[in-house]
Amino acid sequence: MALLRRLSSEFLGSALLTAIVVGSGIAAQTLSPADAGLQLLENALATALGLFVLISVFAGVSGAHFNPVVSLADTAFGLRPWRDTLAYIPAQTAGCIAGAILANAMFERSAIAWSGNDRLTEAHFLAEVVATAGLVMVIFALARSGKSAFTAPAVAAYIGAAYFFTSSTSFANPAITVGRMFTDTFAGIAPASAPGFIGAQFLGGLLGYALVRFLFPKRHPHEQVQRRIEAPAVSRQGSDAEEPLTARA
Repeated sequence: MALLRRLSSEFLGSALLTAIVVGSGIAAQTLSPADAGLQLLENALATALGLFVLISVFAGVSGAHFNPVVSLADTAFGLRPWRDTLAYIPAQTAGCIAGAILANAMFERSAIAWSGNDRLTEAHFLAEVVATAGLVMVIFALARSGKSAFTAPAVAAYIGAAYFFTSSTSFANPAITVGRMFTDTFAGIAPASAPGFIGAQFLGGLLGYALVRFLFPKRHPHEQVQRRIEAPAVSRQGSDAEEPLTARA
């Protein structure tokens, strides 16, 4: 039952995150049809605010990953068992697909419309490596330095900024890349471009992991090496209650 709750949290959080990204992109196109810069600003602001809220809400249930790269790094750092990560990834991907379909429906678009937005270039590939490496560094540098309380605002701020300092607008997430194939709107990505983005994201995740290991070789004393569940879980009673971890991602 505990694992089912965590998977439900990852599915729902991923769906809502994708609905925010896609829905705000559609709204931005409608509100500012002649200004691409303003569209991007509106999309970035909505995503950053929504991400802060979603991490704050779901961190105590599943760790609020919503991202296969984060889940894999969590396991690589010894903070979550492989059983959870291997279950998280399909839940996150399915959630992102569902979120894109939901956003399409909310704005009276076809429920599934394959994106025609070709994004993959050498510059975009590099940008996704940088964006994903930076995301992993933000999350796990804070965890290993005992500052995990700042993770939600830090991740939200980083992703909001990365919309503008990366040429790819910082997908930094294989699951949401898959989900965004299902919407032919501002936030979409053509299926032919998705594999390159996903490859860059996994490469960036590996780079971020290596950098955290190098820059923060020692764990903070309060970081416990066990399954990563936030403090609220410790107050639950019963056989499915889980012990807290101070570091979250």
